[in-house]
Amino acid sequence: MNTRRLLLIPILMLAGCAKKQEAEVEAPAVVQVTAVQQDTIRRTVAGDGTLWPRNQASVMPKIAAPVQRFLVQRGDHVKEGQVVAVLEARDLTAGAGESRAQLAQAEANLRSTQSATVPDAVVKAQTDVDAARQADETAKRLLDNRKNLQQQGALARKLVDDAEVAYVQAHSNLVAAQEHLRTLQTVGKGEQINTAAAQVEAAKNHLQSTEAQVGYSQIHSPISGVIADRPLYAGEMAVPGTPLLTVMDISKVVARVNVPQNQVASIKVGDPATITQPDRPEPLDGKVSVVSPATDAATTTVQVWIEIDNPGGKLKPGTSVHALIVTEAIKAATVIPVAAVLPGEEGGTAVLVITPDNVAHRRAVTLGVREGDKVQVLNGARPGEEVVTVGGLGLDDKAKVKVVTPGAPEEAEEPDPGDEKPSPSDAKKKDEAKPKSK
Repeated sequence: MNTRRLLLIPILMLAGCAKKQEAEVEAPAVVQVTAVQQDTIRRTVAGDGTLWPRNQASVMPKIAAPVQRFLVQRGDHVKEGQVVAVLEARDLTAGAGESRAQLAQAEANLRSTQSATVPDAVVKAQTDVDAARQADETAKRLLDNRKNLQQQGALARKLVDDAEVAYVQAHSNLVAAQEHLRTLQTVGKGEQINTAAAQVEAAKNHLQSTEAQVGYSQIHSPISGVIADRPLYAGEMAVPGTPLLTVMDISKVVARVNVPQNQVASIKVGDPATITQPDRPEPLDGKVSVVSPATDAATTTVQVWIEIDNPGGKLKPGTSVHALIVTEAIKAATVIPVAAVLPGEEGGTAVLVITPDNVAHRRAVTLGVREGDKVQVLNGARPGEEVVTVGGLGLDDKAKVKVVTPGAPEEAEEPDPGDEKPSPSDAKKKDEAKPKSK
């Protein structure tokens, strides 16, 4: 009897171990699932860049002169056309006064030429013509008289010849006087007036030049903005070509982002975009304003400008930013979490779909646009189906699973019969069944 009991003990122990191993094999895998949804997903292009001011002007003087005084400091806001600095210009002011006097002198000369000089010359020329005409007529009469006397034999031929010479000279003087009068009345009068008028115009231009030089002594801001830099101090020499002030318009800033050339084809002006700064995680909205037509040969990237409103000037030029440009919004797309995507066969992708009987079915899927922690599924999963997001790695196809809610306490496992502790009576029976030592 004791021998039979001893043989039954190992058999019962082996049966208990087998039941325990079978229970462990058949225990369902614990997974978390989520439903496949239809949602709007955006196609985006990312890139890094730097903030620049919307507009910037380096204010340079046009004349070389010491700075008399500055009217603004760094950080001051200015309006377009506002005087921001004044240069020393006493010598230029004196030069402008001299030019003004020269203009007055030229204008007086023009008036004198128009009212006195030209008329007097014309009167004198007219008098010369009248005198020459009288001399011509007198010489003509003398010649005629002598010719008559010569024909009558009362006068020698030589006296007639002398009268002819005198007439020719008198007539030549008349012709010359008439030509001089005609010249004064036509060409000469106009030329004298034109010369005087040109002198007036030259004096005006010289005055405008000197007054402009005086005006250059007052430095105006070409744009509205904030004073970003002021390298000189009052008393130092301002030189053309060297910035006196730098004005930045930061009412809006521009993020100049470098985008890979193989992704820039889908970007167009007006596309919405967001930027984030390293120290400010909240995104800021903007729009694409410029897409460069050329690729940087050194980096094989294309520069894209994104314009962002900057109320209060909180965004500082020179800050590094990360940009996300939205090139397309796909509505009613089939979307799953990225965590649900598993490696598939031959380098593809797959998901585990849970059927109502809590069985996991592996399906190959084709993915589309990815945005953040969600991805578009082009085929392989349908809206409403549940896919595994946690616990799917290494899970076999058609495996039995146990779906749990994230954050819920796990249910207590049922005790394995093989793990039950023997009661005191069973222990006593086992002790009695042990062979006694002789």
